[in-house]
Amino acid sequence: MLSRTADNLYWLGRYFERAENTARMLDVAHRSALISRQDVAAADWGSVLGISGTAKSFATKYDKADARNVITYMVTDLENLTSISACIRRARENGRALRGSITSEMWECLNETYLSLQGKDYDHVAASGFSGFFDWVKERSHLFRGVTFGTMLRDDAYHFLRLGTFLERADNTARLLDVKYHLLLPASDAVGGVVDYYQWAALLRSVSALRAYKHVYREAILPWRVAELLILREDMPRSLRASFREIDVLFGELRTRYHRDYECFRLAGDIYGKLRYGRMEEIFQGGLHEFLTDFIRRTANLGKQIADDFQLAA
Repeated sequence: MLSRTADNLYWLGRYFERAENTARMLDVAHRSALISRQDVAAADWGSVLGISGTAKSFATKYDKADARNVITYMVTDLENLTSISACIRRARENGRALRGSITSEMWECLNETYLSLQGKDYDHVAASGFSGFFDWVKERSHLFRGVTFGTMLRDDAYHFLRLGTFLERADNTARLLDVKYHLLLPASDAVGGVVDYYQWAALLRSVSALRAYKHVYREAILPWRVAELLILREDMPRSLRASFREIDVLFGELRTRYHRDYECFRLAGDIYGKLRYGRMEEIFQGGLHEFLTDFIRRTANLGKQIADDFQLAA
């Protein structure tokens, strides 16, 4: 496969996943702000900027991290490369560049999603309902993945697209957990209280894990159990371990096709091994923040190594 084609597919997967993740972050901030004190609500909106790494760029355009400013910046601002509109636009650009490598159903989903976002501003999103809009973005991402899975040939193109999806998902889940865990934990005046429950429930809901948590643990929502579910549970689709299991499988396919052992295969295997055989007791002993920070750094290094090995744009 040409490196340019692989690059377009890889970033198509990353950008569509990033749009969904941004919608999930905004949704949990919106839900949390509805039941929080004003100072806590401000921290919730600020955490969205912290998770996405856009706090500095946001500060150059806005004086206050409130609902209107953060939603405007993270939904409609095309200059913000992590905004929903910018991600969908770039996903569509990558899809248009490789019309011969994706199916017509995939292109139609991309194009319709892009066209539906045109002209949207804060007032449009507010009028349609914030949660409803964020759910729509998630549904479009689910539809695109479903169409991809159901119509695309299992060749190199499919593997590179899925690789971008799961690498982006792992990075975002780690960022979300790192920022939200430390934001919510000290803010809980009474662990197990009503507000405490809804804050943690909103976090789990943001990664579609609330029902899974109740099924697995069958107990009150506890912060350390939330961390375990989103880090080490391989049966939790958006967990770090589940994401890297998929990456490991995809690299296995690419290794067979290319008959080479690239450095990125080794890096991914090392990360997956630590997740597969890790224990939460050891993670907490070394510091959850330190573990997640190191994971985010290693994931970023893996992305750079993938770009080097397959000559993609970094």
